[in-house]
Amino acid sequence: MTTTTKQDHVLIFDTTLRDGEQSPGATMTHEEKLEIAAMLDEMGVDIIEAGFPIASEGDFNAVSEIARNAKNSVICGLSRANFKDIDRNWEAIRHAKRPRIHTFIGTSPLHRAIPNLTMDEMADRIHETVTHARNLCDNVQWSPMDATRTEHDYLCRVVEIAIKAGATTINIPDTVGYTAPRESADLIRMLIDRVPGADEVVFATHCHNDLGMATANSLAAVEAGARQIECTINGLGERAGNTALEEVVMALRVRNDIMPYTTGIDTTKIMGLSRRVATVSGFPVQFNKAIVGKNAFLHESGIHQDGVLKNVETFEIMKPADIGLNEDNIVLGKHSGRAALRSKLGALGIELGQNQLNDVFVRFKDLADRKKEVYDDDLIALVRVTEDATPDRLELKSLKVICGTGGQSADMVMTVDGVEKSASTTGDGPVDASFNAVKEIFPHTAKLELYQVSAVTKGTDAQATVSVRLNEDGRIVTGSNADTDTVVASVKAYIHALNRLLVRRDKVGTNADAREISYKDVS
Repeated sequence: MTTTTKQDHVLIFDTTLRDGEQSPGATMTHEEKLEIAAMLDEMGVDIIEAGFPIASEGDFNAVSEIARNAKNSVICGLSRANFKDIDRNWEAIRHAKRPRIHTFIGTSPLHRAIPNLTMDEMADRIHETVTHARNLCDNVQWSPMDATRTEHDYLCRVVEIAIKAGATTINIPDTVGYTAPRESADLIRMLIDRVPGADEVVFATHCHNDLGMATANSLAAVEAGARQIECTINGLGERAGNTALEEVVMALRVRNDIMPYTTGIDTTKIMGLSRRVATVSGFPVQFNKAIVGKNAFLHESGIHQDGVLKNVETFEIMKPADIGLNEDNIVLGKHSGRAALRSKLGALGIELGQNQLNDVFVRFKDLADRKKEVYDDDLIALVRVTEDATPDRLELKSLKVICGTGGQSADMVMTVDGVEKSASTTGDGPVDASFNAVKEIFPHTAKLELYQVSAVTKGTDAQATVSVRLNEDGRIVTGSNADTDTVVASVKAYIHALNRLLVRRDKVGTNADAREISYKDVS
């Protein structure tokens, strides 16, 4: 029987609900956060960073409810280096079975200049705030933001101060994704060798993916002695994102011959969580994404296909079933009933209440009448459209589009707060004409930053999934929709984003999100 020791076990710290949600436009609803947290808990994630409690009432309430509901995971909240943040954090997580306070401050020269603190003043601040956090909670994580660009002598000094003040986990963030794997390993190794008390705490690594090296940097840090990896589902996060949970977990599993470390993750939950996060965040997974991309287990080359048919190990280093992917993409059709639909959704990691199932079933039947076969990705797209909790102040009633060599025009009827309005517009193509009609019916200043179309499945009758991103004075929202008519899907995605924007407008001043919290305020 193989036993696992503390030295070879790696803790998985998931920050999808905090760092992941800071991706522009990735804001999740309260219910979505609770659902993702429950799935992470069930998956075996060791620590869930549930949010930034001081950021808003919404974030506080979500963190607090996640803390009360968690069955196994440590529930962690983030706070800046001030007593107000830390107290609010503790108030949110205190009812968890296993709470953790995470506090941070930027220690590099660039970040020290923001609060205008000298090295000594910052050292005192770290001692005061970590001590305060430890007096509230016996599980305290401290992070020197931008650690990889902090002078080594000063980094050793402040890490030692944090340990003496009671920190039990020291997280070393590569905040701007600048580090290379060798540097990541050398930094962890240096801290463990030089800092007194380093053997009494867990060292963690938090890597951003700006240069595409986040996963490699995290694994290199583990090789050097780090025993906690901070990551997100699908690598979601600010800018280019973070270390992807599915990548580090599967890398440690598949290459256990040279990286003999274990995690407590149930890998069969990976695909379900990946798809769910993609749905609620509005950030679709790129087709060639490692582990969870649509093409990760597909083979088109004749040589590859021939090899896989003879022996799957010729071109696959893991089984689809290892990550919870159903190898048989069972097809549903117009004669399928609710029981089959519920079973199929369950196999995809999607659990719906009866009312939600009924809504999805209506859309499923409508789609099945227009398509011969309904695939897994069709169902995921239907769920994404059906369950968004954003109130529909704007709704498309009808759309007629004329396009061709003679010009493009759109005749549209929408309801705005229940009142029907119509417009007839022209444009540079059918989608542009339709968007112009929306603007005429509902004038706004939001700028279209992203318009993306992808076919969900194959064939001329395939559903098109359309994603749009709008920016209004720094408020960024995403919208998505799927339909066999690309223009209709485009308009509904656009209206979906506008509905979300209206919700964001209402929240300004009372429920700002973590992106609107200044790291300068550490007083």
